[in-house]
Amino acid sequence: MDNLYSFVYRGILTEESLDKVGRQRRKHFGAADAAQLQKALSFDLLDQDCLADAQFMSSVYCVIHAFENMVRILVTKAMAEHHGEAWWSKVPDRIQKTVKSRMDEDAKFRWHGARGTSEMNYCDFGDLSSIIVTNWDVFESLLVNLEWAKGVLNTLEKSRNIVMHGGRLSKEDIERVGMNIRDWIRQAG
Repeated sequence: MDNLYSFVYRGILTEESLDKVGRQRRKHFGAADAAQLQKALSFDLLDQDCLADAQFMSSVYCVIHAFENMVRILVTKAMAEHHGEAWWSKVPDRIQKTVKSRMDEDAKFRWHGARGTSEMNYCDFGDLSSIIVTNWDVFESLLVNLEWAKGVLNTLEKSRNIVMHGGRLSKEDIERVGMNIRDWIRQAG
């Protein structure tokens, strides 16, 4: 019994020590978090049919949101590894101008949260494809086929735009989203 007590106590001390030195825990969103968020957002005041459609599409939104940010990370990492810290200068000028304008606009409204801290957070989903296309030499060994990569991102962008603008995807479109994301992850990691 003493050995078990000692083992558990050492585990608790280890957990506390890791927390004190700034251990990063994985994010978790559970039922209690959802209930609290729903209350803060006044779910009870919303039209129930509109809310049901939104809740149905929320899983699709989550997947597209996560995938889009994974592509942002992939693009940022690949460009930085290939071009170094000045990689943003290799992004097409029209994207750089749009991003700068968006960042400047966000800076005016300090009372509201911003999209993020880097230029990549201000790129549209379609911009990610443009960055890949104009820097294909950086991505060719990873994605292998330019037309395939463009096709996957363009197809996902169509579905993304419907979801992000209050639409509802058909079962077939949802399956296509899943298939394209699986294919992309199998290829690009």
